[in-house]
Amino acid sequence: QVQLVESGGGLVQPGGSLRLSCAASGIGLRAYDMGWYRQAPGNQREWVAGITTGGATHYADFVKGRFTISRDNTKNTVYLQMNSLKPEDTAVYYCNRFGASSARFTWGQGTQVTVSS
Repeated sequence: QVQLVESGGGLVQPGGSLRLSCAASGIGLRAYDMGWYRQAPGNQREWVAGITTGGATHYADFVKGRFTISRDNTKNTVYLQMNSLKPEDTAVYYCNRFGASSARFTWGQGTQVTVSS
């Protein structure tokens, strides 16, 4: 059974940084394009960033230049480095497969990111 566990969220001031982690069990992430998604209260879940099996990265326009996605296949983990955080980045962040045609794994519980002064 595939399990995704996100961690690293918290409360941070505007302009601050956080590093999120997504650890997988039950499957080897090296075989999959992976992505980060987020869902703010009252909003639909939206895609944030993706990384292919080959290491190519893709970002939503609203995080380009501020967020960096990476992966460590030896640790079966995907990361999201978030810099220059804004209040509008406040959301629950999730990881999952990346790509419009890719069937998603069961979603994890996510990790809450709150950007506020």
